[in-house]
Amino acid sequence: MSTQQAAPSPGRTNLALAALFLGMFVLGSAELLVVGVLNLIAADLQVSIPAAGQLVTAYALGLAIGGPLLAALTIRLDKRTILVGTLLLFILGNLVAVLTSSYGLFVAARVCTGALQGLFIAAAFAAGISVVPPERMGRAISAVVSGVAVSAALGVPLGTLVGQALGWRGSFTAIVVLSVIALIATMVLVPSVPSAGGGAGSQARYAFAPRVLAVLFLNFLVFATLYAALTYIVPFLESVTGISGALISVFLLAYGVATAVGSFAGGRFADKNAARTLIVATIGVAGCLLALHLVGAIAFLVVLVLLVWGVFSFGMVPSLQYRVVSLAGPGGALAQSLPASAANVGIAFGSVAGGVAIGSFNASSVVITGLIIAVITIPVAWATSFLEPPVVEEAVEHTREAA
Repeated sequence: MSTQQAAPSPGRTNLALAALFLGMFVLGSAELLVVGVLNLIAADLQVSIPAAGQLVTAYALGLAIGGPLLAALTIRLDKRTILVGTLLLFILGNLVAVLTSSYGLFVAARVCTGALQGLFIAAAFAAGISVVPPERMGRAISAVVSGVAVSAALGVPLGTLVGQALGWRGSFTAIVVLSVIALIATMVLVPSVPSAGGGAGSQARYAFAPRVLAVLFLNFLVFATLYAALTYIVPFLESVTGISGALISVFLLAYGVATAVGSFAGGRFADKNAARTLIVATIGVAGCLLALHLVGAIAFLVVLVLLVWGVFSFGMVPSLQYRVVSLAGPGGALAQSLPASAANVGIAFGSVAGGVAIGSFNASSVVITGLIIAVITIPVAWATSFLEPPVVEEAVEHTREAA
């Protein structure tokens, strides 16, 4: 696992976690910003809406594939150095987006910035864990995760408003400015975090052990469940719930705020019992999707379901990260970036599954699709709760070395 150095004072710890939260907020906003200004980008670059949508796919692929590769290549570097270098390159990548008129170069920049976000996520988790005592690891993880949740709840809507007022390049310029602020905060507030353990080769057998892959599969299912329904929640609200216009934004904001609350609160549950949290949360998500199907035509009940769904969905994210890092043992540094990759693959799969459902049937079918995956997720969460970190395995190796 990541280096656990002497914990700084509570004030310094909170400032370091705040800097990491800010970095995750900025990068999370940049990831999703394209969705809100998609039509503006398509018109400006003279490409179709589906082609502009590939900018989202390019970023996700960069994060899912490039993130772990960069994490492996930089595994021996100080995590603070990685965070600073990543933010510098991220600023340059988004400057390319602001200045270019080439669709192809924009796609390439999105792949690169996606990979950089994957690297930042791994380093941010390692840095966050290093400044707290072991018993508060879940809360450190939740502070980092919450940056992404808040970006979805607030960063994207605000970025979309900026895009509508100043053009899509204006919204990306705002990302550059915020990235500079995050860079300064990281340089000033995040302490040095030396690398722990061996290189990528020695960590790989722990990071990709079957017990870790099992939880990564659970991570995949969790996000496939979520995005099978969430990707098409607007058509569901329009055709089933019967709302439209600005009211849809209110419903989505309620969900976004709930995800932020869930991600903040989820750290405490991860510290208490991450495995049990995953079982309870997956049951909760399935219950929310069932309720959404049953009461989908009643607006005030739908907004309540969305609130609970958001809390359960993101309340388990710190526990997913916690379990992967714990089960990886000595391979924790390499494993830090893997949950984000599994989540992005799950997002892609869930979106496709929901798309097939709504294309073949109707808007309510996306909720049923999510529910089916959610039901499969529950026994997987239960099965993974029996997995244990490689403590005995490490002890045996140390004994052999001593002999």
